[in-house]
Amino acid sequence: MILLSKYWFLYCQSFFENSFDIKIKKERRSNKTAERMISVSNEKQASMQFSLSEEEIQLIIRYWIRTSKIKLGWINDFNKLVVNYTTAVFILDTFCLTSKLLKTFTGHANCVYSIDHSTFAEDQLMCSGSDDRTVRVWNVETTKQIQSFNGHLSHIYCVRFSPYHYHHYHYNIICSSSYDKTIRFWDIKHNRQLQIFNGHTNAVFGIEVSPFNGGKYLCSGSDDSTIRLWDIKTSKLLHIFDRHRAGVWCVAFSPLQSNNNKSNKSNCIGGNGYTICSGSWDKTIRICDIETTKQLIVFKGHERLINSVKYGSDRLGNTILSGSNDKSVRLWDIRSNQQIQVFNVHTNGVTCVEYSPFVVNNIEVGDYSSVICSGSFDNTIRFWDIRSNKKELYVIKGDKGEDSGILDLKFFNLKKKEKRNTDYSFDINLYYSSERGLIRVWG
Repeated sequence: MILLSKYWFLYCQSFFENSFDIKIKKERRSNKTAERMISVSNEKQASMQFSLSEEEIQLIIRYWIRTSKIKLGWINDFNKLVVNYTTAVFILDTFCLTSKLLKTFTGHANCVYSIDHSTFAEDQLMCSGSDDRTVRVWNVETTKQIQSFNGHLSHIYCVRFSPYHYHHYHYNIICSSSYDKTIRFWDIKHNRQLQIFNGHTNAVFGIEVSPFNGGKYLCSGSDDSTIRLWDIKTSKLLHIFDRHRAGVWCVAFSPLQSNNNKSNKSNCIGGNGYTICSGSWDKTIRICDIETTKQLIVFKGHERLINSVKYGSDRLGNTILSGSNDKSVRLWDIRSNQQIQVFNVHTNGVTCVEYSPFVVNNIEVGDYSSVICSGSFDNTIRFWDIRSNKKELYVIKGDKGEDSGILDLKFFNLKKKEKRNTDYSFDINLYYSSERGLIRVWG
């Protein structure tokens, strides 16, 4: 488990000053900044309060990663200290060294296709959708089942918590999609079905809620070869995107744009520039503009069904990550409309992909790289350096008898309240669901 706490910075400073007498040469202005951050004043030590800008954090991380090339026995502990004090970066090596199977959620009788985590309320909840036709709600800390909904008439393919209902009504609501052609909304507190969207003419697979406008919009992909855009508030269908030539398995909204909503004075959804990405049985990934409804980009390269698509964020905001039944994970550049990486190590179809919160020291480029990960029917979760298509960095193997294949995975940033004060620390845990109905936690 990776504990994040601002007070570790002071411990880190003391550790190095007492043990190694670090002296940073003042050769460049950036190094002066690093020296200033490492040599925290006595006054700040007394108050235990300091603030780091994003630029300063990145500078310190780059400096420390360069020093980690020195072959000394304490480097692993040093990397842990770096991770422990910063809230922006997690070192993959630390996760690899310390992570283990922590918990197992049991209750589903068949494949768990989808999981999601509530980040809105103090109560930390997880929901899951299964081939057993149930949507289940779990207490993340205790692994106990809180609620179960069985209103769908067939398999459930995707579940998502609704930020719109929480922010407007303070309700924890789950939306789910099913082979029964419907999207349903479930009220956890009152144990009832709240809304239902009818419109698709075949099974509904992937669904996502918008990161903009407070989660007011939902998009859905279906075996009827369409993507539909819905207004959650009014339950109205806003538009049908019909450019795919076969069923649509997965969909995604582009990330929130900090400068867009403020300038949006028209009636367009979210603001200019938001898009929907989708993956299909037609072997293509398509990106459509939400406001104009026009198709912008078609990515071709996968040889079979595309199971998962994800937009990058922050520094990777112009990329799309995808996983397919052709056993490959691919990275696409939106600006150039080109495939920029392909990872071909899985021995069976890739069911899910994620941009992980981890970074890794890439010696070839002299800097740190972002890490992506993928889950597969081959019962493994693999971690990859986004700048290199060489062998995977790390592999988590599911239990051969009890898991039988990875169907979905999510990184949950779990908040923990410290016992002695009101401060909070955070754990990054990896949750995954399996073909045998179990949900596992690694951290």
